[in-house]
Amino acid sequence: MYTKIIPVLFAFGILCSCENDVEEIASLTKKEKVPISKGKNVEFIYSEKSDVKIKITAPLMEEYGEDKNKYMEMTEGIKVLFYDSLLNIASTLTSNYAIHRVSEDIMEAKDDVVVVNDKGEVLNTEHLIWLKDSAKIYTEEFVKITTEDEIIMGDGMEANQDFTKWKIYNITGIINIKEESDSLKTD
Repeated sequence: MYTKIIPVLFAFGILCSCENDVEEIASLTKKEKVPISKGKNVEFIYSEKSDVKIKITAPLMEEYGEDKNKYMEMTEGIKVLFYDSLLNIASTLTSNYAIHRVSEDIMEAKDDVVVVNDKGEVLNTEHLIWLKDSAKIYTEEFVKITTEDEIIMGDGMEANQDFTKWKIYNITGIINIKEESDSLKTD
């Protein structure tokens, strides 16, 4: 009788002593994110009816996914130039990171996003979304827009892609900038 019980207890003991660490299994089965293509010092030019509208440059671009899940990631920053009909630069956009979701035609810029238009107005934010189809940019994050005579802050804004027409939501402050007149200066 003991000869039958001992192998059963031995097998039960082996099964009970096996333990799997969930994190260890996850690390063994986790696939490293590998790009399907990669480019350094890349340049994209978008045009309509042979007129250049947008030029995008990035030190590094990596493409991931397939078909509807395809996206391009620019982890070392991006610079976007928007042109007017005479090929003059209407505005620039720079950031330290960007991702372009290809099937949605949406680009997100993050981390020290700066937009400057041809009037010298400057937009600063940490996250900006560019909808290429509707030619609009927007954010729901904190923004600061500096004009010639004001600094306007708020939470959220939207504008056309060349940043010539914009509006800020939930304004939190306006600071008027006054220049000193020459008669008040002493040499």
